[in-house]
Amino acid sequence: MAIDIRTLEERYISSCRRHHVLPNPAILAVLFKAKIKKTCHELCSLEISLDHLKETDFPPLLDLCIDLDASEIEAVDIHNESLYALDGNYALLLMHAINQKLRVVDLHDLSFGKDFLRDLSQRGLTCQVLTLRSSHFRKLNMMGEFMRIHTLNLDFSSSLTSFQEDCFTCMPNLMCLSLCDTRISNLWTTFAALSKLPSLVELRFQNWSCCNDVGSYSASSSGKSDDKTDSNQPNSVDYGGRLSVNVGDVTNQNSSTEQGLRNLFLINNVVINDDVQGMAEDSSDDSDLDFSNPLQEHGSVELLSNVFAGGNRQVNPPNEASFDNLQNQNEAEPFEGVFTKHIGDVTLTYISYHASPICFEKHYREYMIASLPHLRLLDNLPIRKIDQERAMIKFSEYFENLPYRRKHKENVVHMLQKREIRASQTHAQSHGQKTSNLYGKSQYFYTRSLCAAKMGSSAWPFLHPLSVSGSNLGGESRSFRPRQFEYHPSDSSLMVFGTLDGEVIVVNHENGKIVSYIPSLGAMNSVLGLCWLKKYPSKLIAGSDNGSLKLYDIHQMQSTIAGIYSGAGSVTFDDFDQLTSVHVNFTDELFLASGYSRDVALYDISSGRRLQVFTDMHQEHINVVKFANHSPSLFATSSFDQDVKMWDLRQKPIRPCYTSSSSRGNVMVCFSPDDHYLLVSAVDNEVRQLLAVDGRLHLNFEIASTGSSQNYTRSYYMNGRDYIISGSCDEHVVRICCAQTGRRLRDISLEGGGGSRSSMFVQSLRGDPFREFNMSILAAYMRPRSRSEIFKVNMLASSDYAKEHLDGQQAFPTNSMGG
Repeated sequence: MAIDIRTLEERYISSCRRHHVLPNPAILAVLFKAKIKKTCHELCSLEISLDHLKETDFPPLLDLCIDLDASEIEAVDIHNESLYALDGNYALLLMHAINQKLRVVDLHDLSFGKDFLRDLSQRGLTCQVLTLRSSHFRKLNMMGEFMRIHTLNLDFSSSLTSFQEDCFTCMPNLMCLSLCDTRISNLWTTFAALSKLPSLVELRFQNWSCCNDVGSYSASSSGKSDDKTDSNQPNSVDYGGRLSVNVGDVTNQNSSTEQGLRNLFLINNVVINDDVQGMAEDSSDDSDLDFSNPLQEHGSVELLSNVFAGGNRQVNPPNEASFDNLQNQNEAEPFEGVFTKHIGDVTLTYISYHASPICFEKHYREYMIASLPHLRLLDNLPIRKIDQERAMIKFSEYFENLPYRRKHKENVVHMLQKREIRASQTHAQSHGQKTSNLYGKSQYFYTRSLCAAKMGSSAWPFLHPLSVSGSNLGGESRSFRPRQFEYHPSDSSLMVFGTLDGEVIVVNHENGKIVSYIPSLGAMNSVLGLCWLKKYPSKLIAGSDNGSLKLYDIHQMQSTIAGIYSGAGSVTFDDFDQLTSVHVNFTDELFLASGYSRDVALYDISSGRRLQVFTDMHQEHINVVKFANHSPSLFATSSFDQDVKMWDLRQKPIRPCYTSSSSRGNVMVCFSPDDHYLLVSAVDNEVRQLLAVDGRLHLNFEIASTGSSQNYTRSYYMNGRDYIISGSCDEHVVRICCAQTGRRLRDISLEGGGGSRSSMFVQSLRGDPFREFNMSILAAYMRPRSRSEIFKVNMLASSDYAKEHLDGQQAFPTNSMGG
């Protein structure tokens, strides 16, 4: 026979006597309330508030929990509101002691330390509903036992930026997930993590709510429980025990959208100073948790503005849009925070609250609906059949699921077998035998198919900082501040980078060994221009912002900093003031220099002379000049006057071959490896591909702008001219797009790269010319006294491989570049 509540009360009082403490009136009141519920034939539950407990109350309360499994109590809910300094260990002991009767855990965890979150994540809980408001997770990593949980609410977790790959595999029954007002922004890692939730039917990154209904504001931060809520009902979604939403009612095709929306709640909005957060120093050695933020209050209700977390999104007043157009809300910039629906003479207005940055990604809603076909509600809005059909069309139009338009991921072993069969068939054909068209594939077919097979699950690519060994620097412990870098054109192991201190370092980027070290001479300066010679692969041109230009032969340079640098093996050219760019032509005979002027200088490499200065080629300064890859006389210039121009030395560049204009100042231009295209990058993510022959627009990549006039964008080719990579200095993301269709393949986030909590912005980037889907990124941290680092990225390997690779690799030194 079950222990009745009166007996529980007596045992609790007896335990208090044994521990020499007075019974807590709050606990007695909870037991009395449970007796009333039992008498009224309601769900017999205990609602324990941690706000009313002291540490001395826990020993008798834990004794009480021992009897719960055999008692009349059917469920126990735990919550807290105030920010008092209760030791998180006591809260964990209580929740684990309650065991299977634990139903709802609703906590404001600002009062608990990182040990509390770590233990909770690793051990798990037996509750059905878990709400951690304002949690300090930076990267979600829930690896414990959460088998009974069906609802997880992490709203207002302003430190949360990303997920561990397997963070949800422990929650097979999770139906509802709310992540409003977090800093999650990456569509690909988000989908990869959420795809491990087979039961997920409701997902929220923002709250769409009808503001015409006075009763729509039905839940607040107060956390008060609604006793009429029964979270055990089928298809019921319970958020913190306060409000239950019947999924079946909301998604019923016969019911109106307004009726469904009225069943959903909104939470108080919050304005977060992400700039302050991004600049904060890292005070934790645990990269998955972040306790460096000041306390945030969540009491004001404000309309959502177009602000990226940690970015410089323009703030635009929300305009009205129709309900039907909401499904395409991301097609127009800026994102609108209001839409209207007309029913007869009644006009209903809906407002978005607490949006996470992911909501501002173009075609976000279509991407999530197409990628998670089992969803029934997204951001409080029902997903109809027409929405699913529209989402699939949009997804196929704007996104690549796998590289090279592969529809399905193939087995790598199977692909290798097919390649072997083709090789044997080709051998047989050479002896006069016929071969099937099935194996008449080009060599690129198998390379691309293997890439698609290996990239299928790599939403978290192998990303690690380039480490430079100090053992060959004369015994000195050195850190460098890279400002520009270039892969070697013919040696796959070499890379050169120039530093903010005027040094030029040639490094074997595969093992971190320095090949040549060229110290700074004279005044401190930044190396902004680097270019290898092709026919003479041991030579390179380096230019600094103080105007100095030199040619170096790395075979004659010292690989250590010991001794006095003599300058042997170098050629000095006439200065080019305020230099920003240098580039050598195809035949290694000439090179061009540009900078903070409207002029371009032409130099002869063999004689070391400056041949000519072409003046007033643009109306504003020329940031980048590039020779074509296969023509020694053609070159392009990009200027902040918004023009890109093609020139021909054979015509004495008085007038350009053609001019193409951008809507903003041009940061850079480059030729595709086959010279078929020009890739033009203008301020704030305006990236276009032109036909090199006449400058006609071939493709506009339509990357969303941030509204910042200082968001300098740089783009380069990868995998030949198959893909482009693009990054901007105000953002911590690199975008990979198909160069023929413009479809987005992946976004690589630099949030917390290299084990750090802080975001980084992209200063420069290059595709690896020898390795498919490999690149390097020069990034700097978004905080005072920031350092810069070169990160190597392998999109065909996962972050798990990265950890195993780096943990077991002894050749990597401990003093990584950039300190």
